[in-house]
Amino acid sequence: MNGSTGNATRQSGTSQRTHPRRYAAAVASPVAPAATAAKDAEASALVARVTQYATGGPNDRAFACMIATLCTGGGALPDWLGLDPAAFGCLLVHHFPGFRLDTPPCPGRVPDPARSEERRELVELMLMDKAGDSPSEVWMAHVVAAGCMGSDHLWQDLGLWRRADLSALMRRNFPALAARNVKDMKWKRFLYKQLCEAEGIYACRAPSCEVCIDYHACFGPEY
Repeated sequence: MNGSTGNATRQSGTSQRTHPRRYAAAVASPVAPAATAAKDAEASALVARVTQYATGGPNDRAFACMIATLCTGGGALPDWLGLDPAAFGCLLVHHFPGFRLDTPPCPGRVPDPARSEERRELVELMLMDKAGDSPSEVWMAHVVAAGCMGSDHLWQDLGLWRRADLSALMRRNFPALAARNVKDMKWKRFLYKQLCEAEGIYACRAPSCEVCIDYHACFGPEY
């Protein structure tokens, strides 16, 4: 990582004292209205279709939910789950051989090129501690990093249906990294905190998380 920009700070949903500009998570936006019953039904139906082709891999369900959410206009992932089209095609063949989407998962969301280095560093952070059991872990690292560019809770931006699904995903794919989240910090904040610590930046002035005025922003429940 380039230390020359590591000490800048940004206004964000994470405490300004805690994270430098290049690692700050985006400001959380107001909760969007609940998806309509029709959209919920459409997404559920697509998950059911996709999983009929699943190979039984541990990431099948998570990717099925992400694909269905993206295809029905939900979440915040870019086109192709934030992968390039060829990689997305490989993901489908690996997890759901024989399945074909009626339309490409492309709602017209393009990754911000100004944040490409940020995404790269998040991917590298996760891959340093990948389980090593499947090529699926590499795709997952790229997708999670793309989801971190969103402004809502990470599990929602990824298109998952429960926060518990994200926790399970992190423990399954990046076990050593997830094991360091001993106090159940919100996952996006945890990932950026890991980047800050790798850079040697300890800017938070609170003597401990428990007495920090932003404690609930980092450790509060996610709905």
